[in-house]
Parts: sequence; structure tokens; C-alpha cells
Amino acid sequence: MTTGVDPLTADLSEVLLDQVRKVYDSGVAVENLVRLSGGASQETWSFDVVTAEGARMPLILKRDPLLRDAQGVITTEESQLPVSRLTEGKLMELARVARVPVPEVVFYLEADERTTAGFVTERLDGEALGLRVIRNEALSRARDNLAFECGHAAARLHGIPRDTLPDLVSMDIREELSYHHELMSEPGHPYPGFEYGFRWLEERIELAGDQHSLVHGDFRNGNFLVGVDGLRGVLDWEGAHLGNPLIDLGWICVRSWRYGYLKKPVGGFGDVEQLLAGYEAGGGGKVNRESIRYWEVFGTLRWGILCINLTFKHLHGPHSSLEQAVIGRRTAETEYDLLDLLD
Repeated sequence: MTTGVDPLTADLSEVLLDQVRKVYDSGVAVENLVRLSGGASQETWSFDVVTAEGARMPLILKRDPLLRDAQGVITTEESQLPVSRLTEGKLMELARVARVPVPEVVFYLEADERTTAGFVTERLDGEALGLRVIRNEALSRARDNLAFECGHAAARLHGIPRDTLPDLVSMDIREELSYHHELMSEPGHPYPGFEYGFRWLEERIELAGDQHSLVHGDFRNGNFLVGVDGLRGVLDWEGAHLGNPLIDLGWICVRSWRYGYLKKPVGGFGDVEQLLAGYEAGGGGKVNRESIRYWEVFGTLRWGILCINLTFKHLHGPHSSLEQAVIGRRTAETEYDLLDLLD
């Protein structure tokens, strides 16, 4: 172990070195291993594979959180994510075949006594932080067409044939509402604004539509990799499931993903008309604007409940984190957003 190197980083470097020597050749090295910020549920690491001739391959590792008990044995929390890392990687491979912009999956890590499960992809150039996507002057031209490109990418991923998909959780709108109401009720704390949101959605359930396909589950600004030429990658497929595809189109319009740029309802950078034009061009068909509003309401409610969940996970869970606390404190903000949206 190298002196001055974090033990977790040193251990992972050895794990990756063993793996890349199997994938490439025995002469490669692992350099610049750095854990990236972001992601309350998974670990994301950046690193380079360097060949004996000096060629450099920039890669990204995404794996389940690595936790150890008092004896140093790797432990894992029960995951609330719909898909495993193996399934997430397989979905990205299918998405690439369907011409959705995603990084190429290079290899997988299997869970053992040294690491949790994960997968490695190529590291693409671009900006993934939502606020920088909106503010970076170098991306101004990319933003002009970004909502259209997001709609197009959504249509392509929703069109991935069902018979090619791995086993996934499947929920229609009634099951979504029931699941999230149960999740909200677990802490035993009253949230009248959210209760009103549930009633509003239940009374207008016909607006949801009856489509059923692959859903990304976290399709929003902050999970897109954007370059000067536009959308380069749709990231973070850990929430994927089978459901109504309009859940993705409503989610990208949730106010929290606009980062203060409220006049641009699609991620703070575009208009709903652009999003739907791209969706139709990508083969997704025409979408009713009232249905988009319905799923925006649902998305706002859903985000508020996820904030509640992280609040109590931080307060009472075995592995609290600052990120859980920071997200959890947005519960009241999101409850306000919901009521304002329903006014």
C-alpha cells in the first residue's frame, strides 16, 4: 500500500489493476484513481488505464457502496434501487444498440471479499453538473437544441424491445402511487401538502395514459453529459423499471432540476414543445400536454418523498451522510413547489 494513499483507494486500485490486466494485457497500469462527488446511493470513480506504450484509456467505475463491519468484512445495505449494477450495465448496453447516447460498457466487477459489484465504462468528455450545464457559456449553442435531443433520446430508450430487457420491477400509475404513499407514511410524520398531491393525482388518473415500457427513472438535468456539440450521454440508469414512459418526460420538467432557471421548464434549458418535438422525431409518438403536467406533478411529489426518505435515513439509518442530510432538508421546498404547481 502506498504511503499517504487512502486505504480504500489503494485497495480499489489493486482490484482494478487485477481486472484490467485480464481485459487488456499484463503490462497495463491504473493511474489517477479519484472518487467523484454526487450520487447518494452509489460510488463513482474516475481512473485511467495506461498501456506499456503510454496510450491512455479514460474510464469510469460505478459500484455499490463499500461498507465494512468492525472486523473489516465488506457489508452491504439493503438497496432500495430497482436494478443491480449488473442490470444497470446491461441496460446501458441495450441503450447503445438502440442509439441512445450512452458511454460504452467495458467490463464488470463481481462482488467478492475485496469489492462490491460494479461496472466500468468509457469516460466521455462533457459536463454533467446540472447548474453548469445551464450556466456554462461554452455550452450555449448546445442548450439551443438540448431539450429536443433529450426528447429524442427518451423516445429511443422507451422503444427498446421488451423481450430484450432483463428482469425489471414493473409498476403502473396506481402501483406507483401506492408505493410512494407507503414510503411517505413509514416515518409516521404528517405531510398535508403531499397528501393533497396524492388526492389530486388519484382524481385525474385518466391523464396518466396506459403506455408501458422501459423507463429510465431519473431522466433529468444532472444525469446528462453535455458537450459543446450537445447531448453526449444519458447517465445513471439505477432507477430503471417498467412503467409509463411519460414518467421520464414529467421528471425532466420538475422544478428542482431547473436549478433556479424556472422559465425554462425542461431542465432549466428548454421548452416542453422542444422536448415533445424530439420525442415524436425519435419515434415516441405525440404526447398530450396535460399528461406531461400530470407526470410533472407526480415527479414533484415523488422527489419530495425521496427527500423524506433520505431525511430519516440520515437521522436513523446505520450509515448517515452529509449528502443525505442536504437532500433531506429540501422536503419543505418540494412540498411548496407541489402546492404552487397545483394552484
